Amino acid sequence: MSIITQIAQGAKKAAHVLSVLDEDVKNNVLRDMAKAIREQSETIISVNEREVERAKVNNLDAAMVDRLILNASRVEAMAAGLEMVAELPDPVGAIRELGIRPNGIKIQKMRIPLGVVCMIYEARPNVTADAGALCFKSGNAVILRGGKEALDTSLAIAKIMQAVLSDYDLPEALISVVPDPDRGLMQELMSQRDYIDVIIPRGGEGLINYVTDNAKVPVIQHFKGVCHLYVDSDADVNKALALLLNGKTQRTGVCNALEGLIVHKEIAQRFLPLAAQALEQHKVKIHVNQAGAEFFPSADVIAEDAYGEEYLGLEIAVRVVDSFDDAIAHIASFGSNHTEVICTENAEKASYFQRAVDASVVMVNASSRFSDGSELGLGAEIGIATTKLHAYGPMGLESLTAEKYLVCGEGQVRD
Repeated sequence: MSIITQIAQGAKKAAHVLSVLDEDVKNNVLRDMAKAIREQSETIISVNEREVERAKVNNLDAAMVDRLILNASRVEAMAAGLEMVAELPDPVGAIRELGIRPNGIKIQKMRIPLGVVCMIYEARPNVTADAGALCFKSGNAVILRGGKEALDTSLAIAKIMQAVLSDYDLPEALISVVPDPDRGLMQELMSQRDYIDVIIPRGGEGLINYVTDNAKVPVIQHFKGVCHLYVDSDADVNKALALLLNGKTQRTGVCNALEGLIVHKEIAQRFLPLAAQALEQHKVKIHVNQAGAEFFPSADVIAEDAYGEEYLGLEIAVRVVDSFDDAIAHIASFGSNHTEVICTENAEKASYFQRAVDASVVMVNASSRFSDGSELGLGAEIGIATTKLHAYGPMGLESLTAEKYLVCGEGQVRD
């Protein structure tokens, strides 16, 4: 039996144990995992530093290196995320009443775990803790297949969490890391339809496409994050500038960073000179259409159809549009169903924008950087679904469950 089949079978068996585990026990396990991660923070960082140095020597791109790095504050954020998940209500077992049929049969739906979740991801070692915590609390076993760049760090984090599971006489197979990054093993993993219930890939567009095209297990997709800020004619320019700088420069190598700026022509003269100056100070490279070129003398002037890039760096595409409807049309053409932001003081436009724009998160006067599970109160996230197969947007506990029907009668039979 191959190592992949062993891992998958072990996860399936372990999931049955977790599906009926008491919520208080789950929460205590998560809190002890957080404590153990804090206590072994230096060990995690030491392992991670070696991987980061190796990644730099191998000329891994800057965005990927940023996602790979774990420092003291990021390790603390991992631990705090586990504690936040522990405080959230457990969705497993929640009952939804659907009523009583004319024949007296009572119909309900109950939330249940998905079973075994497989995460395939690149570089992000924090996913090990986030996914482990969310799957554990929602009653799922999880198999984690990270990229080779972060494998040692992921194994170190998983080992800490597995030790806590053992302390509670729970199977370590509830949180498994594939110990070999070989692509052939990943293909085998994606074929384990008898043991794995869903695969969630998290990373670059190439990875998502590869998993979607080759998996024999259902896939929840998380495609690229081409996020826009639309500065409306009724915007407050100071708010707009703050949203632009936070969304573009606070952290560039993440999927909720801004990649596009759309500006209504009626506010361009007031807003874009301020934006140009601020972006220049942050050394942001500008791509702009002809209508906005006057505000960015050294920018790359691009065609009206040359948008939709995910830069993951200090780079942004700017477009001046003639109308509110043109802004919505631009997003429909070049967005990625991830996160879209409008800056406006017009409540009617804000409401229409939120209804009309097809994205998993649509914001009014708030930074795109809040499109994150922890910031939205989910404790953490296992990914941001940009398709609509039962989940859309940051996936927290409830997104890792399904519902089954409960039907209760008193001997009724169908005519």
